[in-house]
Amino acid sequence: MDVGALNALGYEDFMNIFGNIVEKCPLVAAAVWSKRPFANVSALEAAFYEFIDALPDSGKEGILRCHPDLAGRDLQCGTLTPESREEQARAGLDALSADEASLIAQLNQDYKRRFEFPFIICAKMNDKATILRQLLERVDNDRAEESARGIEEVKKICHLRLQALKLHKL
Repeated sequence: MDVGALNALGYEDFMNIFGNIVEKCPLVAAAVWSKRPFANVSALEAAFYEFIDALPDSGKEGILRCHPDLAGRDLQCGTLTPESREEQARAGLDALSADEASLIAQLNQDYKRRFEFPFIICAKMNDKATILRQLLERVDNDRAEESARGIEEVKKICHLRLQALKLHKL
């Protein structure tokens, strides 16, 4: 897809392609669509980040709450989005031992109890050992720090999802 084709996409087509760049948050893609035309893929990516950064803290935490627990119920039930399923599988979260699954479930529960949103990490850039270590370490952060860290991880996920669409020609 060239930049002209990207900018010519109607709303529905844009949403079909970019609607899950931010996990289960099509509102972000809808807002980005209204920012056309884009000079290139970097401008498209920047539009996603600018929208997220402009949100109040409650909106940012809303984005965090849209994410599934890592190795959680959605993975076990097969109800993850295709993007999340691939990302978690790549990190090895679909092949946990019973002990690992129990530990990560407990850590996810502790984290959500403390912060009221799920633990977010770019699974595609980490393996299960790193994810477990980060869960153990980050649960001790304060809420503002962890919310900011979660948003930075969302941006990493966004970047990789845009790359996966092979838009680099733009």
